[in-house]
Amino acid sequence: MILELPLQTANGYKSASQKARVITEAWALENIYCPACTSDKITDTAANTEAIDFICSRCDAVFQLKASSKPIRRKIVDAAYDAMMRSIQRDTLPHFFIMGYNYISASVTDLLLIPKFCLPPSAIEKRNPLKPTARRAGWVGCNILLDFVPAQGRILMIDSGRIVPKADVRKDFQAIKPLENISAKSRGWTLDVLNFLRSVNKLEFTIDDAYSFENILSKLHPDNLHIKPKIRQQLQILRDMGYLQFVKPGHYIWLKG
Repeated sequence: MILELPLQTANGYKSASQKARVITEAWALENIYCPACTSDKITDTAANTEAIDFICSRCDAVFQLKASSKPIRRKIVDAAYDAMMRSIQRDTLPHFFIMGYNYISASVTDLLLIPKFCLPPSAIEKRNPLKPTARRAGWVGCNILLDFVPAQGRILMIDSGRIVPKADVRKDFQAIKPLENISAKSRGWTLDVLNFLRSVNKLEFTIDDAYSFENILSKLHPDNLHIKPKIRQQLQILRDMGYLQFVKPGHYIWLKG
């Protein structure tokens, strides 16, 4: 993996957005490997393939690239809100590569991987409709809120110009992959509980720590009127997945980083 951007691939293009797209996609094709298997290459998809930019020819994993010349912060601009929510519900999301680059130095600065099974509905923020004067008046887009993606689901591949070893990236991907086995309908709850409990930043925690998120979970899941039992259920799921251990009644310890 090299960090230099292939600026020459945009020769002949006039639009700044077209240039950025061509350059970043060309870089991705030459440098990004599949984190889901041992393939060192990904390939591009047919032109205008909706929501998918790349595919791994070995394991069929699909990916979408989000590239920006601005630093990666807590919000990532995405496409249509309704389409994104349908994809989450139907479990048809691609994995996301979030790329930051510096056009002046012609280099990639950051690359973040969000596996498709790590994106809960709570991480999708609905944007305001476009104004009546806009070309697509009324269209509603969305943002991906990184704070609502569990830390284990934000896998660094390039961190402030430092290339993370390929083996470490694949290890992190496999560590979080058991979430894929949870149904899309139930996975949002598991991801939210995992994310909020991890934010406590304790190796050991209690059931009261878990219950402290009752109010925010009730707002994220308004159709569920039994929040505490649901929290306990998710703790059992995380235990069965090997993420935590029950050490004594009401006390838990994390087993995975």
